[in-house]
Amino acid sequence: MKRIFLAFVLAFAVQFSFADLLDDIVDGKFNVNNIMVPRSMKDGENYTLMKDNAVLKYNYKTGQLVDTVFSIHRLKDAPFKEINGYEFSPNEAKLLVYNNVKKRYRRTFTADYYVYDIKRNEIQPLSDNGSQEVPLFSPDSRYIAFGRNNNLYLKKLDFNTESAITKDGEPGKIINGLPDWLYEEEFEATRYFVWSPDSKLLAFVKFDETEVPQFSFQLYENKNSMDDLMLYPSLVSFKYPKAGQNISKVSVCVYEERTKAIRTVQLSNVGEDFYIPRIKWTNSLDQLAVFVLNRNQNQLKMFLANPKSTLSTLILQENDKYYIDYQNIDACQFTSDNQYFIFLSEKDGFRHVYQHRINGTPVKQLTKGNFDVTQVYGFDEKNQTLYYQSAESSPLQRDIYSVSLKGVKKKLTNGNGFHNAIFNSTFSFFVDNFSNLQTPDKLILYSNNGNFIREMQNSDGILENWNTLHLPKKEFFSFTTSENISLNGWMLKPLNFDPNKKYPLLLIQYSGPNSQMVLDKWDVDWEYYLAENNMLVVCVDGRGTGARGVEFRKCTYEQLGVLEAKDQTEAARFFSKQDYIDSQRIGIWGWSYGGFLTLMAMSSGENVFKAGIAVAPVTDWRFYNAAYTERYMRRPQENFKGYDLASPIMKADRLKGELLIIHGTADDNVHAQNTLMYVKRLVEADKQYNMQLFTDKNHSILGKQTRRYLYRSMSNFLFKNL
Repeated sequence: MKRIFLAFVLAFAVQFSFADLLDDIVDGKFNVNNIMVPRSMKDGENYTLMKDNAVLKYNYKTGQLVDTVFSIHRLKDAPFKEINGYEFSPNEAKLLVYNNVKKRYRRTFTADYYVYDIKRNEIQPLSDNGSQEVPLFSPDSRYIAFGRNNNLYLKKLDFNTESAITKDGEPGKIINGLPDWLYEEEFEATRYFVWSPDSKLLAFVKFDETEVPQFSFQLYENKNSMDDLMLYPSLVSFKYPKAGQNISKVSVCVYEERTKAIRTVQLSNVGEDFYIPRIKWTNSLDQLAVFVLNRNQNQLKMFLANPKSTLSTLILQENDKYYIDYQNIDACQFTSDNQYFIFLSEKDGFRHVYQHRINGTPVKQLTKGNFDVTQVYGFDEKNQTLYYQSAESSPLQRDIYSVSLKGVKKKLTNGNGFHNAIFNSTFSFFVDNFSNLQTPDKLILYSNNGNFIREMQNSDGILENWNTLHLPKKEFFSFTTSENISLNGWMLKPLNFDPNKKYPLLLIQYSGPNSQMVLDKWDVDWEYYLAENNMLVVCVDGRGTGARGVEFRKCTYEQLGVLEAKDQTEAARFFSKQDYIDSQRIGIWGWSYGGFLTLMAMSSGENVFKAGIAVAPVTDWRFYNAAYTERYMRRPQENFKGYDLASPIMKADRLKGELLIIHGTADDNVHAQNTLMYVKRLVEADKQYNMQLFTDKNHSILGKQTRRYLYRSMSNFLFKNL
């Protein structure tokens, strides 16, 4: 009797510790969130950090505190108790601080901004007429432009006056200088206005979403009352163009402060449907760079527009048989003499940096080789040197390099892992944000030639806590598919792994275009909890994922999910042949695109997966937004067969295995419509399924208790079915 009781106690204790581990992981206990990225001052010798509602100035070389630039505690009658962020004016005499942040969608938000005069220790609201969006100092620091309620406004700091730049903004119709839902989500921008170098002109993108179809979903909880019971749900409606539907009509306008005139830039031969993902001012007053992508996003045009005459000249055009990544545009930089610019292109089969004359004439290719440049940090004009990040060593790694205009290249980082640089304003130093599988993020200061200076921050506390758990470690591997394609992956073996035992296997994947989950960087997720519970977990980056050149990344074009599902199935079959895997207990899991791929893999006709979990999945690309979907699939009218092949709804009758499908009812990104229409088809096909809906939760299904519940339920599903 005592033995039975002791066994029960021990079993309960083990389960309790397991549950504690899962909660700790889900709560982010082992995530690196204490790393504060330094912001360089103009002098390049000092940087700032925000700590305890203060903005503090430090010296790069010594790390010593130089000055307290701003502190709530130094203000008389401070109008707020905390700040959420800050921005310096270009002359560093003033500071914008903000609080009362209210999210709109994933990236955009409104907030209450305040202008702080550093020398006078005085603060005043940016505006008394309502919260603001993305305020921007003019280069001469005399003006601040900002958005509010679909319009742009101008604050003259010299006179403390506010005036409207535009007045035609209207919800659901006209948006000035701020992105619509589609641009925010798919072009990852929150501000669409830029100042001219002389501070006299403000260029902005105008969005006309009048003809864009509207999407609506219900909210069930009453968030405006202590009593969350609401008898009649409220309705959230916004313009959301699905694949093949009308998108916003966009134009580029230029506001002149002296005359108050607004002129519209003339763009020739761009068609009726197009995107303007970026506008940038060159270092010339009469040259505004306007980047235009056609609707299918396989043609990019770069115009230089004269803001006064409104005439524009096409100086660069790129065509791609697949699509052009809009993020390439972000690398475009103009030299101070405005004679040259640098640009990212994939025309040789890999993403590389090219130098052009300002008229578009190619000069030279600055980076070469069978690897992708993954980020451009900037061009140091003093030393005529470009700094960039690439996957040259391995698709699993990232390193920092420099290359001079004379072609002299140097690797600036050491140690296997993931390196990301934050350069100072003068390119004399860079901070290396480094991590790998065994090392959580640390910040290390180097000179621009790669010489170590000092360690600025580390996550030793997280590492110490993590190491006390004595959990298994991830191992990298690769295998070759039946189509002779080499795929990379990582494997996490169960605690106290015994090669003579048979273990259940879970494939964790995202698989979306240009994504990567197999990277040598610190990342702690629930796979460790599953491994502690006697499950072997594997992640494989299949075709379509990043850092392996154009053909590997873009081969999924017009057939999303088809090749990716084959690769996950191949991974499952590869491991099913291993002596330590129970081939009858293999599962697959994914979120968003990963949820879509879970359904595709389980409906491939291959009886490989015993169970799967799909969270917030796309179930038919006709339901998803135009910019993302058409980038990879073209419009449904052009690729009807491809859409059918890429639709889990069309394959619902072929589903094999136990399925748990999960969605938030307030998902503005991948609408719950996807899940609801899919399970309807499952019912029609007499396919059993499990479903969980999370009331009023968006695509991320956030909330401490909500996340705990979600991951516990997913874990229990796997333990039951694998």
